[in-house]
Amino acid sequence: MGSFSKSAHADIYTRMPKVELHRHLEGSLRLDTLIEIAGRYRDILPSSRDIPALGQVQEDDEMTFSNFLSKFQVLRYFYQTPEIIRRVAYEVVEDAARDGIAYLELRFAPAALSRVQNFPMGEVMDWVIEKVQQASEEYKIITRLVTTFNRHEEVSLAEKVTQLAVDRIDKGIVAIDLAGNEAEFSALPFAGVIKEAKESGLYATIHAGEWSGAENVRQALEVLQADRIGHGVRILEDPQTVQFACDQKASFEVCLTSNYQSGVVPRVEDHPLPLMLAAGLNVTINTDDPGISQITLSDEYRQACEKLGLTIPDLHGRILAAARASFLPDQERQDLIVALSDRLAGSLES
Repeated sequence: MGSFSKSAHADIYTRMPKVELHRHLEGSLRLDTLIEIAGRYRDILPSSRDIPALGQVQEDDEMTFSNFLSKFQVLRYFYQTPEIIRRVAYEVVEDAARDGIAYLELRFAPAALSRVQNFPMGEVMDWVIEKVQQASEEYKIITRLVTTFNRHEEVSLAEKVTQLAVDRIDKGIVAIDLAGNEAEFSALPFAGVIKEAKESGLYATIHAGEWSGAENVRQALEVLQADRIGHGVRILEDPQTVQFACDQKASFEVCLTSNYQSGVVPRVEDHPLPLMLAAGLNVTINTDDPGISQITLSDEYRQACEKLGLTIPDLHGRILAAARASFLPDQERQDLIVALSDRLAGSLES
């Protein structure tokens, strides 16, 4: 297996049962898989020698959201065949399981996967569902799917993606996700789509308060009725919005390395995660795009403890918070919480 970076001190974090609520399939591809595909399609893809640069958002690159998003513009050209899409879907779940993730919500953008070869989006969704279910069964990981569309795209596309998702609720799709460039595009045009999705039985998570301010978090929660917030780290800019989020018991999908690499924070050590917790916000810890950032969720847990001062019991609390925020039916969610509580308690005693 092509693995992501590992800390010399990661064992304790690797052994923990984990919950991942915010991971994009398109940002989770293995470098060795990309290199292999690039070698097969030399005429239309980057040289295999250049592929490692996709996993280097840091170091020599400018740390901005535009640079971060540019990686996805390159990655979309890799989805050349149904077999490739099936393969990457399977490998993402396999990698998550090997990192000790017990429950994964994997989001994917059907439009991005289908665009280059003009595959029917419904078929693309079925390919992803098929291989995610297979990998989940083989690696004993619970996986649910979230379909993504972006602010810069047409509302009509979001409506189509949402209807296709509704048609596949019984196949493991649990939510929609509004993502993309919030600095330049409003979420409000998608209010009707989000409302219809929720009325049809899907949850909604919205990227907000990452590349724009706290007002976007308030809008996502109050106007768009988001069930969770993707990132949301800039909520601290407005105490009233913090209080509103606490009153609403809103959950936040925080991604440490991603926030650093996309220029939201100058250093991981400056991440507002501890301040969010101190303010009473319900924070979960996630990877966002582990293939681009070259991390695992274990790495993010390690950083939370070793760079931001969380204790192991604190971390256990965030894992259970993520389980409580999962888009599962009530009984399945409670079963997950109980199972994780038992495993985490056992890890403290060992």
